[in-house]
Amino acid sequence: MEVTPGRKQFYSNYMLLNPKKASFFDLTALLFSKNLKKRKFIETSIETEDSFWYRLVIFLSTLLQKFLLSIKTPMALAGQTFEDMLNLFTNNGGLFGLIKKVMTGKVVIPSREAATYVSAVGYTDLRKDLDKQIIYGNSMYYPALAIMTCKAVYNNAAYNKSIIENNWGMEVIGFYNYWNDYLRQPDTQVTMFRNKTSEHDTIVVSFRGTQPFSADDWCSDADLSWYEFPNIGKIHSGFLKALGMQKLVGWPKFVIPDLTRKAPLAYYDIRDRLKDLLKNSPEAKVIVTGHSLGGALAALFPAILFYHDEQLVLERMEGVYTFGQPRVGDEAFAGYMEKNLNKNGIQFYRYVYCNDIVPRVPFDGMFKHFGTCVYYNSKYQAKIVEEVPYLNYFSLFGFFPMHMNAIYEVIRSFTMKAKYGADYTDGWLMFGVRLFGLLIPGVANHCPQDYVNSTRLGKPDDVLFLPLHTKKALGFEVPLLAA
Repeated sequence: MEVTPGRKQFYSNYMLLNPKKASFFDLTALLFSKNLKKRKFIETSIETEDSFWYRLVIFLSTLLQKFLLSIKTPMALAGQTFEDMLNLFTNNGGLFGLIKKVMTGKVVIPSREAATYVSAVGYTDLRKDLDKQIIYGNSMYYPALAIMTCKAVYNNAAYNKSIIENNWGMEVIGFYNYWNDYLRQPDTQVTMFRNKTSEHDTIVVSFRGTQPFSADDWCSDADLSWYEFPNIGKIHSGFLKALGMQKLVGWPKFVIPDLTRKAPLAYYDIRDRLKDLLKNSPEAKVIVTGHSLGGALAALFPAILFYHDEQLVLERMEGVYTFGQPRVGDEAFAGYMEKNLNKNGIQFYRYVYCNDIVPRVPFDGMFKHFGTCVYYNSKYQAKIVEEVPYLNYFSLFGFFPMHMNAIYEVIRSFTMKAKYGADYTDGWLMFGVRLFGLLIPGVANHCPQDYVNSTRLGKPDDVLFLPLHTKKALGFEVPLLAA
């Protein structure tokens, strides 16, 4: 565990769940006992928890993590095999092409490091090109660019370099695999690139989201562990660790050397790279983005910049764009973020497509969203809302509408090409995910495909979507985020 007796702690309160220590007896006892400290799998500064519902959610979260960890190895192996088979078929011209090449001894074996190797997430939406109709100055330019790079970062370094340079005509800064001090392995992938023209100079930082076959990623999403920081609030511990929180010392301004680390820590390395780039480029701006788990990391990145008072990066940060982002902190933390985003003039847009399951976890009440929520329905119609329908995924009121919408989306798959063009056709894998969504609505809605469609087909003409410096240049009053 992270708590070390005798060491000055970097937090004021904490609750840490360890599913590996959770026995069936201990889990069951949690439902009937208010005393959290008697549970071997809970390490916390909080003595008791009176709410049965809160204890039930901890029970469910821990049980789910325990199950995920039990299938970690076969889950990863199945995912790797699935991706390899997809690429094997693609690289050899499909099933019949593969059979022909087997007979002639000319089978192309896919390399996981090649630019042509596509991840499972990538196969749900194979589009590589940006929408040429959405150009710089268009209110949807940054969101449309952001979701495409969120999709790209699920793939390897060579794929990202190829698509950014060859398809988008932009400059790659790097693709990085960052260290997690708590997992003791590299676990956070980030791509950075530069979109520089005569009109603007934009540096994009994109965090990779939840890998569908990574038990560790899903455990991070499901975990309810948190640290409370003085004058900031409670923050989800799994996301903090993935961003680069240092073991035992938390978030000092600089990295404490550790010879056991085999890669840099995400936050610190990205921050230092941005500072170097911005010092040499007085006109450059920064946008930060991420999908799913990546959205959580994108949301927390400016939070640590606020904590360290990194004025150079904050002054040049144009905005944060997240897609399908889970909640990352409690109501106090949401207030801290709103205050500092407003203070530093940073726009924060949180995009949610329809019944996406991930923005509805962890449970509302424990954690709270912040920023401007852009909600798209299943017809790709955009609306600015305070919160999405059905705050929590497991909603009795949402059960029937969510299943009806999943049926509609399966039917919609057959009409997308005729209505919007071949570029919007669901591939066979995406169609399979939609069929799975009939059982668990909200899973298919989390895929990048619908977010790409939303940024291209949803045409909000509200000035709210324009970049901050464009609004100011046009003389528009810039509204504050709701506190």
